[in-house]
Amino acid sequence: MKPLSRVLSRTLFYLLVIFVVVYSVFPFYWAVISSFKPSGALFAADPSFLPLPFTLEHYKSVFLQANFGRNLLNSLLVAGGATLLSLVLGVLAAYALGRLPFPPRNAVLYLVLAMTMFPQISVLGGLFMLLRQAGLFNTHLGLILSYLLFTLPFTVWVLVGYFRGLPRELEEAAYVDGATPLQTLLRIMLPLTGPGLVTTGLLSFIAAWNEYLFALTFTVGDAVKTVPPAIASFGGATPFEIPWGSIMAASVAVTVP
Repeated sequence: MKPLSRVLSRTLFYLLVIFVVVYSVFPFYWAVISSFKPSGALFAADPSFLPLPFTLEHYKSVFLQANFGRNLLNSLLVAGGATLLSLVLGVLAAYALGRLPFPPRNAVLYLVLAMTMFPQISVLGGLFMLLRQAGLFNTHLGLILSYLLFTLPFTVWVLVGYFRGLPRELEEAAYVDGATPLQTLLRIMLPLTGPGLVTTGLLSFIAAWNEYLFALTFTVGDAVKTVPPAIASFGGATPFEIPWGSIMAASVAVTVP
């Protein structure tokens, strides 16, 4: 009985794994094959799970006729700038909250966590007025600073855990050798938090890369517009046509990085 029950349990486990993988990967697979199908094949009564007939017309339409290349550069600039700035500020704040002794640090840390609980729509109006008064509306810097609203608290919260996990003896040895807190951070503590920096950097970049609401609200025209609102603004030959092929091609191109 034991071998039979073990075989059944392993079979059910692998079936569950296969189901989860297919359920997770299939939407992206469908987007990929749809981006290589002609427009007429996308609405066929018997859809094919292979890109037949094969075509690159949607990719040509996206990159040659639209300003999609400029939108990609804008997304790279804004997402990269927001990630870099959140890492620089987040490292300093996380080190202070995680290692330096001062009474209200736990209260400050929970305040940082509370900032992530507000939905974007709740701060949209105030942030719009702030950026407009500061002359940062429809600028790359304005988008970068607005993205810090959700990337910086996340970076601080994650890195605090990494800094708290490092041995106290490392700092004590550095202080005995005459190092300042900043020198201790840059030369000793920071190299040891490499995995945390990579993790928070990647997640912050992905969040900024996929952000839609702020990019739609705080930009006008293609000069600063990033990829998500650019894809949403794709239009067909008529006002009632949705260019699914171009949308799929742009989505695949954006997902690759």
